[in-house]
Amino acid sequence: MTPPDLDRKSALFLDLDGTLLEIAATPELVVVPPALPGLLAHLHQQLDGAVAIVSGRPLHQIDNLLAPFHPAAAGEHGVSLRFCDGTLQELPVGIAIPDDWRDTLTRGIEAWPGVRIENKPHGLAVHYRLAPEREAEVWELVRSVVPADHPWFRLIPAREAVELGLRAASKGDAVERLMAHAPFHGRRPIFIGDDFTDEAGMSMARRFGGMGLRVAEAFGGDPANVRAWLTHGTQHLDSQPPPQAASPGAPA
Repeated sequence: MTPPDLDRKSALFLDLDGTLLEIAATPELVVVPPALPGLLAHLHQQLDGAVAIVSGRPLHQIDNLLAPFHPAAAGEHGVSLRFCDGTLQELPVGIAIPDDWRDTLTRGIEAWPGVRIENKPHGLAVHYRLAPEREAEVWELVRSVVPADHPWFRLIPAREAVELGLRAASKGDAVERLMAHAPFHGRRPIFIGDDFTDEAGMSMARRFGGMGLRVAEAFGGDPANVRAWLTHGTQHLDSQPPPQAASPGAPA
């Protein structure tokens, strides 16, 4: 699928790791290209604020990585949502992974060098990127901790990781909630992602008449190509005349 040209009625929903940023050995080691926050801020201005980051990371990590750019964003796959006016929503309020689950998983991976736990406010991820031979054992461990029919939590496949996340939240739900409000409402959404959790966001973007773009298919699997496309998008938008306000008495 060929990525489209952006226009002034576009709305961007962008995953972070594997989409805007190259995957690193651990989440803490990702490198943010120095020009990226400014590029996103420029797009944010051109699209009247219709740029959102939709990530598995918590909101505070998104903000730290992209500072000083703090747009609308969904953290932990939509558990936490920040609208353009700064309003925060948490879905559902106050539910987090039980401490005994965290303790059991921490003890379970102690003898597996390279396997690590990434704790999040509401959930966690068990990463085995540095020990891919442990994949089957990691999945066996987390399945022994989280019942398949648990009413609140589910297991979410990720790139060389498995997440324990809230069943009620998804990136698709985050897109739907943002699309109900300005400046996203009425625009054509474009969701770009690289992972299983991004599929729901892509599907929701298509439901709103937009597009879902997989990094592997549309950008050759390379976040640098996503950033290059965004740079081209800013140049294309700069070349377009700004939208004209309707004159008094003219039909809307």
